[in-house]
Amino acid sequence: MKTKKIKILPVLIIAVLGFMAFKPLDKKVVLIDAGHGGYDVGKDLYGFEEKAITEAIARKIKEQNNNENVEIVLIRDGDMSMNLTDRVTIINKLKPDLVLSIHINANSNMKANGVGAYISSNKTFYDESKKMAEIAVDKITSTGKLSKRQINEAPFHILKYANCSMVHLEIGFLSNENDRNYITSEDGQNEIASKILESLN
Repeated sequence: MKTKKIKILPVLIIAVLGFMAFKPLDKKVVLIDAGHGGYDVGKDLYGFEEKAITEAIARKIKEQNNNENVEIVLIRDGDMSMNLTDRVTIINKLKPDLVLSIHINANSNMKANGVGAYISSNKTFYDESKKMAEIAVDKITSTGKLSKRQINEAPFHILKYANCSMVHLEIGFLSNENDRNYITSEDGQNEIASKILESLN
């Protein structure tokens, strides 16, 4: 596994640098980080793995984007193992306008549900990150399919070391039947992706 990761990371960095060379200056660049991947499956309940759900939503965000002023870049385009340091390296080389890190929640309390977000306490990016977190959570929950949870600060590694505005989104709970049915369905994932794109306009 480690050998595979070491080989993949330079390729990703080269791809990122190649993108930077041709990046239109007038476009807003949004990096989508599909949480987990490879041997790190994330939450694993009822036959569903977090890594697969986050990747599916990330791909749909990119596929659905038709805003000429927004460029969507996927940090993980495939089921590959990437540690947090690798992700931060790519983020800070690309220097995007915003990073959205997509995750799925779970809890021993099966009634726990909804969409929440985490941001860094870094004052440089705090206001913009909080604003984007609020917009994204409001948009995703506007359909009434998922409830709204709080936006909190967190010392997560990727939030702490990313040199840009960033939002860590927790989209629904695999442990909650209603959330699970929605976030694992094709229609639900398409709708979530569409609402995330709306938040970027």
